Amino acid sequence: MKFSFFLFLAILVWSTSCNPASKGEYYSFQGFTQGTSYSITYQHPTLNDLQDEIDSILRVFDSSLSSYDSTSIISAINRNNPGVRTDTLFRTVFRESSRVYQITGGAFDITLAPLINAWGFGPGQQQDVDSAMVDSLLQYVGMDKISLAGDQMHKTIPQVKLNVNAIAQGYSVDVLASYLEGLACNNYMVEVGGEIRTRGLNTKGNFWRIGVDRPEVGNMIPGKQLQVIISMHNRSLATSGNYRKFYEKDGVMITHSIDPATGYPKRSNLLSVSILCDECMTADAYATACMVMGLDKAKDFVENQKGVDAYFIYGDEFGNYQVWHTNGPKKYIEIP
Repeated sequence: MKFSFFLFLAILVWSTSCNPASKGEYYSFQGFTQGTSYSITYQHPTLNDLQDEIDSILRVFDSSLSSYDSTSIISAINRNNPGVRTDTLFRTVFRESSRVYQITGGAFDITLAPLINAWGFGPGQQQDVDSAMVDSLLQYVGMDKISLAGDQMHKTIPQVKLNVNAIAQGYSVDVLASYLEGLACNNYMVEVGGEIRTRGLNTKGNFWRIGVDRPEVGNMIPGKQLQVIISMHNRSLATSGNYRKFYEKDGVMITHSIDPATGYPKRSNLLSVSILCDECMTADAYATACMVMGLDKAKDFVENQKGVDAYFIYGDEFGNYQVWHTNGPKKYIEIP
């Protein structure tokens, strides 16, 4: 579901060997979904192979929210097909997107699809973007132009199109985590494309240890160069950055963080944002919004959100890496 320069969201999952003294074995498996990979580790006394069930859930998820699936609900809405009815997955993402749009002052906006596509970070081919095109497409941007009435989407302008990639991947993590909890899995780690949710303890009886990559251009292999390791317990984590998902044009780096206010890729010294909170869907959306806000506004934002922690990596005036984080994760941070 992501562009070919998919941002793996700067996370490496750290796993360990099974603890035979625990109640039930730990099982792990990996697969592919949404244009990326997923990895799941869980503990259960009897259920040793849930991959078919997980893959089935993810296929249903794509049939609702993937803009790369021409038969999905969101694709039908973007084509203005008559009589399209949304499902629970779509409505949940839409409502959370609307909430985040409001509290971020529009920094998070799922109506950015026309600009995301034009800049080359969505379905279709990259276009030759100029100021006239940006001005033309901006008239179709803004969540005030769409609404949900019952199970149907309404647009004030037919040309409005939706892209929920910046929140749907996190939500897929929540959906899979809820499925595991429904099976009485009290210890698990769910990761989709780098978005992560954990519960309980890992196989050694410790908090789950999650590595966040150093945001260097060329650092394309998750886990090869780590900036920090964060211990997680009953929380979600999502990371956004511009050092993997970009291209160069006329010597200028074009990044995937499009500013809804200007229609242009955001240029900022904020290089990587990791958000920790209860729901991975929320962490995903907040991380995207913070990259658009820039360092100072992002700091103010997360400090005013209850139950939210953050770890920022940014460049100073001398080109050196600097970090800033909220107080919450301080004792759970380990420098590799």
